Amino acid sequence: MNLTDKLEKNKDLTDSEFEELIAAEDEDTKEYLALRARAVRESIYKKDVYLRGLIEFTNYCKNDCLYCGIRRSNKNAARYRLSEEQILNCCDSGYKLGFRTFVLQGGEDAYFTDDVLIPLIEEIKRRHPDCALTLSIGERERDSYQRLFDAGADRYLLRHETADKAHYESLHPKEMSFEHRMKCLYDLKEIGYQVGCGMMIGSPGQEIKHLVKDLRFLQELKPEMVGIGPFIPHHDTPFSDKETGSVDITLKLLSIIRLMLPDCLLPATTALGTADGLGREKGILAGANVVMPNLSPTDVRDKYLLYDNKICTGDEAAECIRCMTLRVKKVGYEVVQSRGDHKNFVKN
Repeated sequence: MNLTDKLEKNKDLTDSEFEELIAAEDEDTKEYLALRARAVRESIYKKDVYLRGLIEFTNYCKNDCLYCGIRRSNKNAARYRLSEEQILNCCDSGYKLGFRTFVLQGGEDAYFTDDVLIPLIEEIKRRHPDCALTLSIGERERDSYQRLFDAGADRYLLRHETADKAHYESLHPKEMSFEHRMKCLYDLKEIGYQVGCGMMIGSPGQEIKHLVKDLRFLQELKPEMVGIGPFIPHHDTPFSDKETGSVDITLKLLSIIRLMLPDCLLPATTALGTADGLGREKGILAGANVVMPNLSPTDVRDKYLLYDNKICTGDEAAECIRCMTLRVKKVGYEVVQSRGDHKNFVKN
């Protein structure tokens, strides 16, 4: 039995087998891996691709992560915050365009306390009760996560970036803790969020053994969503001269994660589309089933730059969804107007 078939059957491999599959160079292995990932994904989610409307509502951030363009010490970043009215307008216009999930994503901005966020969450859910609301606003304490959940937030995205403590510490400033990042993810799970985590592929210092650790962490956490994309350098960071992560390895990992966690929601990310002009299409053909067009006002899009050359910063939301729908259709799949919940999620 080859490794792809063994992974599909057992949803697991040994560490050395995972390493071999991640490192595989021959086209037959890569094509078969993607073929089986598509088959598994279609057996659960058919040809459906779910939309997530991304609202990048603040690029202020207290953190100083070495890879990130909105890091605290980047004095060249043009900072902005969207008002509550602007955020609600993004949701309203997104709803008219067919979005049924909104993702509020931002840096760790001290302005957005629980007392600021809770009325906003409640109003979004009041206006759009049939929609899911995802937060992606970094590390907070458990009681904060609980309050935001009680206000109506359904999902939370918090990329773990790497499951190796030493590697994590090489990517982040000393005041950030690997243990706290992990605690946040487990707190979110226990509270009842649909949880998304994920890692950069090809970040500085990353080895294949680190990626195997990531896979083991995914097996343990069992997130409802896994967001991965190639590392892309930003010119105003300490990693400005580092190489972009491998699209090829990213695609193999999408397929591996699909076979390992068959029900998971797996985005074809903007970073993948930035690193390769057809990256999102290739991601869907590797087993992904989520895309995240941007609903942010166009005048702030080019200010939320986590990495260089980010695509789609100038398109209106309607153009983003039209373009995405055509791209998805071209590879044989269909964008659907749905919340796109994890298959095993039961709404209370």
